[in-house]
Amino acid sequence: MSEAQLATAADTEVLAKILADAFHEDALTRWITPDDARRATILPAFFREFLDISLRYNSVYTNSARDAALLFLPPGAWEETETRGEELAARFTEILGPDAERMATISGLQTIHHPTGRPHYYLSFAGVSPSSQRHGAMSVLYDTLMARIDADRAAAYAEASSSGGLAVSRRYGFLPVGTTIEIPDGPTLQPMWREPQ
Repeated sequence: MSEAQLATAADTEVLAKILADAFHEDALTRWITPDDARRATILPAFFREFLDISLRYNSVYTNSARDAALLFLPPGAWEETETRGEELAARFTEILGPDAERMATISGLQTIHHPTGRPHYYLSFAGVSPSSQRHGAMSVLYDTLMARIDADRAAAYAEASSSGGLAVSRRYGFLPVGTTIEIPDGPTLQPMWREPQ
């Protein structure tokens, strides 16, 4: 089992492909881009943007096999990223085209529900290459990030978009917070909060 390590910009392409494969059947990405073939084409660029956001803060964990990725933002970075809203919306519009409106709907709801006033880490995406799933790769990345968060005596926030994500969040001490994010005619997101431990 390889240890977690911080990714660099040089890892962007391989990690974007891994995340695209991992999230191809995810309820959220299916809602944003319902057409299977179009979604497969769009998702690598979609995840390149999210990798770029986290890499600005040196906040992507991967492993030596580069078959897993955990994207997060350290305290204060989510607020900074929100100030780039127009720039990021334009970049996602370029990638998603007519599907950008659905992405904007989700982003808007996430912003409304995101906790404010308390410094926290924000876990945005976690994915493992389909061929490497269920071999503990993600646990190594989560263990490393949780150790860092606990060393900082910081809180953490995430949104679970699946039963699997909810189970992982609970395993690491996250509890539901606030109200469920209801996407119109789409899936739901469960906001999860972890107190400093």
